[in-house]
Amino acid sequence: MTSQIIPVDPFDFIIFGGTGDLSERKLLPALYYRQRDHQFSEPTRIIGTSRAKLSNEEFQAFARQAVTDHVNASDVDPKELESFVARLSYVSTDATSGVGFDELKKAIGESDRIRAFYLAVAPTLFGNISHHLREHGLITPKSRIVVEKPIGRDLASARALNDLVGSDFGEHQIFRIDHYLGKETVQNLMALRFANMLYEPLWNSAHIDHVQITVAETVGLEDRVTYYDKAGALRDMVQNHILQLLCLVAMEAPSSMNADAVRDEKLKVLRALKRINGNDAPRQTVRGQYRAGASAGGPVKGYVEELGRESGTETFVAIKAEIANWRWAGVPFYLRTGKRMASRVSEIVIEFKRIPHSIFDESAGNISANQLVIRLQPDEGVKQFLMVKDPGPGGMRLRQIPLDMSFAQSFRHRAPDAYERLIMDVVRGNQTLFMRRDEVEAAWNWIDPILNAWEQNRQEVQGYTAGTWGPSASIALIERDGRTWHESN
Repeated sequence: MTSQIIPVDPFDFIIFGGTGDLSERKLLPALYYRQRDHQFSEPTRIIGTSRAKLSNEEFQAFARQAVTDHVNASDVDPKELESFVARLSYVSTDATSGVGFDELKKAIGESDRIRAFYLAVAPTLFGNISHHLREHGLITPKSRIVVEKPIGRDLASARALNDLVGSDFGEHQIFRIDHYLGKETVQNLMALRFANMLYEPLWNSAHIDHVQITVAETVGLEDRVTYYDKAGALRDMVQNHILQLLCLVAMEAPSSMNADAVRDEKLKVLRALKRINGNDAPRQTVRGQYRAGASAGGPVKGYVEELGRESGTETFVAIKAEIANWRWAGVPFYLRTGKRMASRVSEIVIEFKRIPHSIFDESAGNISANQLVIRLQPDEGVKQFLMVKDPGPGGMRLRQIPLDMSFAQSFRHRAPDAYERLIMDVVRGNQTLFMRRDEVEAAWNWIDPILNAWEQNRQEVQGYTAGTWGPSASIALIERDGRTWHESN
């Protein structure tokens, strides 16, 4: 059974940084899939723009190659690919000087269609592009602007960046994208919590022992050397992806799925997070940096060897966070993210409290706590771990097994990629899965004291071997509370 695809009204999609890595790997393939599934209505257009001097035909060739390289071969329909490429055109612009924006205005024309400006460029150019769009009369009531992270590197710079874009676009027109929120499993977290009576009555400190959120990568620096060494894991992953996941786990039920109703509840969670100051940081946070080791079956260099110089930037962070409200008082949230770890996995683990008393004798074995494991990647799905009797005669022997709902097995049709879903939400004007300004700033308001504490305490990075689960201090962080990290294969 496949879900019905509803075409959207005609729109113009303008990609700043149209010849860049994000456009090549994610945006153009995502738009192709929406073409293939007949979600575009006529006369939808896609316009690429960057400083490069390209003809329409050269940009179309770039897009054709992007689809060939980054879309499953079985999904490439030659006819649909040519229909998609025919929608594409190109205009060279300079985001700094404003040269080319008059030509961009001519290419767009005077239509009253929806205009989505996607800024797949460095954040330092957000304000320039936004101002040039306004100065050249390109912003209409139906315009939207999409900005990628990082939105600032601290609270002050985030506010300044929001002010720049906000001086040209209304808040309802600004879409701050976090692709994690477009993942199928993340949205299923909302369905699990608020569409099932089974979970919501138990979703509190009376029944939940703790929560773990892990975003682990096996890759190293790759092509992000300049950005990553200035950012580090706390800014790159915790401030946005992980805190957004924490909000969806911890938020109260919104009054509806209306964008502001959902984001109001997420904001309350961010504001309820207990601050981690200079005294708390050494006990509640761990900074790590990978050393030489093995990954993907072969030897890999350490971070400083890849970088080519000494650096104190963290490639791993573990945090014990707490939420100061009635629902979550006393329930720790253990957050961890890192590069060059043992496996690539993003998951949320809800561990329930143990039974208060066992009626079984010792021969039954250990009775483990129930766990709900929500896997974001790879192999999206949900597992509920329960205790059952081991089949066979010879008494009552118990073991833990998962009730497994793999999305790939449960739903035979292909699930859209996160960028596909989020791009279409931009066109529809649905901001539910996008961050509001006050959310971004509230997240930085919690992150800044940690950054300041690290600097004041001179909290150094602790080495960990590439291909492992991080420094030993991260194990101690959770095990001194009598708990253990859930480590998936």
